[in-house]
Amino acid sequence: MTARLLTSYDDAVAGVEDGATVLVGGFGMAGMPVELIDALIRQGAGDLTVVSNNAGNGDTGLAALLERGRVRKMICSFPRQADSWVFDRLYRAGEVELEVVPQGNLAERMRAAGAGIGAFYSPTGVGTPLAEGKETREIDGRTYVLEHPIRGDLALVKAHLADEMGNLVYRRTARNFGPVMATAARTVAVQVDRVVPTGALDPEAVVTPSIYVDRVVSEQTGQEATA
Repeated sequence: MTARLLTSYDDAVAGVEDGATVLVGGFGMAGMPVELIDALIRQGAGDLTVVSNNAGNGDTGLAALLERGRVRKMICSFPRQADSWVFDRLYRAGEVELEVVPQGNLAERMRAAGAGIGAFYSPTGVGTPLAEGKETREIDGRTYVLEHPIRGDLALVKAHLADEMGNLVYRRTARNFGPVMATAARTVAVQVDRVVPTGALDPEAVVTPSIYVDRVVSEQTGQEATA
């Protein structure tokens, strides 16, 4: 399967509907697909559920999407950092919902979606408010809580390189949630530093196979199209 190589970030997010669930890669700003998020802002979809590790940093990227009132609910692990003032203000004003998910569970819930797993038991969160209302089960003397997959309508991912088929290589910690998000969404849009010819990537270095990738925009062509 071959991804579509696009020349515009706007084309990469076309068709997103109000109420969609959007998976947004990044660990803070590391690996955050800022240009794709900016395109989503221009696209205009609202009432979104956004799944990300953080709830925005500063005034750009995910924070800018929140600032424009496009997000109905955040599902994340770390909603409060020193520079998460946009989310903090909106949440305190009751303008955005929040579901806190421990980081390991967040990754595993998306991995489960990609693997076709209906649900799984995790010990993380047992005995805390995060487990309230959830089914629990004792296994070998230890209590576990039942967690369900997180599936996305769209995943926005940043990678380092893509080949012309859409196979992806990431750069160091910018890899973070990209690989699991790419398996868990119906449509996967990826921004990359550059696109190389098919066969130029070492197969052993490919992290996300092209079968999971739908749309690819290189930063060079995307910026030229936006200018």
